[in-house]
Amino acid sequence: MNHAQLTSLGRALRVLGEHGDALTADTPDARLHEIKADLRRALDLLEESVSSSAPTTRCPEHPQGPVDESAPDLCLLCETRRRAARRAGYRSGRAEAAPVATAPSRYGVRADRPQPQQRWLAEAWNGREWQLCGTPRRDRHEAEAYLAAQRRGSRPAMAYRLVHEFTDYEVLRVWGTPVYVDIEPMGNL
Repeated sequence: MNHAQLTSLGRALRVLGEHGDALTADTPDARLHEIKADLRRALDLLEESVSSSAPTTRCPEHPQGPVDESAPDLCLLCETRRRAARRAGYRSGRAEAAPVATAPSRYGVRADRPQPQQRWLAEAWNGREWQLCGTPRRDRHEAEAYLAAQRRGSRPAMAYRLVHEFTDYEVLRVWGTPVYVDIEPMGNL
């Protein structure tokens, strides 16, 4: 749709909106014929503007693709991909069937527990509390380099700290002095 078509279609639709606002139960037939002519004009402009056929599916990836009535988005291509993934899940589930325990443990099994992760969290003092700044890092030196860059930046925070996370949190180092800043003027008087 080019700019001229867009402008004329927008104007025609605005005229129709004005007709809709002025419509009442005692609108004369001459006015209804005028609305009908404006409506036809808008439909003709829309017909000229549309360059492709209507989409056959509700799929944004394959709007003109083949139709599968049983698919939620009517797209045969995407539904075939989803069915193949479900079949692969069923096959792998049967092949790896684990032996059933006679009595489940109240503490679970080792595979149920998450593996411990070691990360370094860069945090900045915002005047009231410590908040995470940047993404957690897997490498301590990388996290310290990130905080050094933040301190040299154009808008550094009042204080930064590096927190080691490994199933628990341990503050490793603090740069600056965190001072509590009351957000209310004059100390809430």
